[in-house]
Amino acid sequence: MSSIDVTLRTLKLVSPEASCNTDLTKGPWLFDTGGPDYGPGSSQQDVAPANTPRQGQIPVEYQDASDQELTNRILAAKQTLGERLVILGHHYQRDEVVAFADFVGDSFQLANAAQTREKAEYIVFCGVHFMAETADILSSENQSVILPNLAAGCSMADMADESSVEECWEQLMDLYKDERTDDGKASVIPVTYMNCSAALKAFVGKNGGIVCTSSNAATVLEWAFERGQRVLFFPDQHLGRNTAKAMGVALEHMPMWNPRKALGGSDARTLLDAKVILWHGFCSVHKRFNVGQIQKARTEHPGVQIVVHPECPMPVVDAADMAGSTDYIQKAVAAAPAGSVFGIGTEINMVNRLAAEHPEHTIFCLDPLICPCSTMYRIHPGYIAWVLEALVAGEVVNQISVPASVAADAKVALERMLAARP
Repeated sequence: MSSIDVTLRTLKLVSPEASCNTDLTKGPWLFDTGGPDYGPGSSQQDVAPANTPRQGQIPVEYQDASDQELTNRILAAKQTLGERLVILGHHYQRDEVVAFADFVGDSFQLANAAQTREKAEYIVFCGVHFMAETADILSSENQSVILPNLAAGCSMADMADESSVEECWEQLMDLYKDERTDDGKASVIPVTYMNCSAALKAFVGKNGGIVCTSSNAATVLEWAFERGQRVLFFPDQHLGRNTAKAMGVALEHMPMWNPRKALGGSDARTLLDAKVILWHGFCSVHKRFNVGQIQKARTEHPGVQIVVHPECPMPVVDAADMAGSTDYIQKAVAAAPAGSVFGIGTEINMVNRLAAEHPEHTIFCLDPLICPCSTMYRIHPGYIAWVLEALVAGEVVNQISVPASVAADAKVALERMLAARP
């Protein structure tokens, strides 16, 4: 049983207003039926698009198998497949999934890791849909990328769809059509966070833009400002705002774009004066963190170091001691002297894993209500056993394939990202 399950079972009360509940302790297959939704967890109150992928039921033998039986079957399948297989596990996956991963990291690190295993015919990505798409774009033609549960999507990625972004772009192009500059810069450069569909990565690729990660967001914005008067940043408003603010961009020059409103809810003058146009998107896990949690942590743990992810709201990042990517958070904890105390603002699976890996420190999550990423939690050893045993039998299930026409432009944007090293 994972530390998440243990913590959830000890909760005496979950308020009706909270977005989390103890259904997280159940098998994800119980939520893979019916209409599109994200399931229990941080994203359950977000509206899922009608075309959200559905997994459908896996064979009952995998649902009913004990933890030990699933472990034995997965290890046997891994041994049979050998170098033909590589399993990638995101930091936010539950412990019993990470246990089988050959590489653990963020989406960017894992996409790179897959490229180091050229002999691997099968890349099983224990993460979410956009990550598997990225791995497919960057992998070779003889490799198949597999997502154990097709319902493992991302609510943030779903907040910016291709048609809405294209409509935004058309309105901006019309607004900036008469703008002239002496330096030949473009009126606006599109920048998308890694957490988006392959179609949006292709959109920025063919429109002179670039993909960013939480690790290189500042470097990417510098790249974009060298080429354009302003940036359209999507889908995460908080990463865009926090990064640009740290670079000296004034808040009044960072209007929000709401795709449901004309001109995104702004006026022409505001958009003409803008330096960074922020899409109305967010991460449901990181949105939960607030300044009150930080104040409480400082009161209860004098000397605590507060480290948060830049997907958190700006007041949280401002109140923290440090802010950075998952890799940054890991390195900050590892470099600290023994006896340090950390209050961390990111997904609970990663926080619990850091606490287990660093018993010399006191490490806790700022959010008192355990609320994992709904879609990351869709991956379960039962699904891993199912896809691996299918591979042993010569069948590829749940393959993620990005159409060549989309992959070509998306790869351009991803290669620009790979070159933009902090």
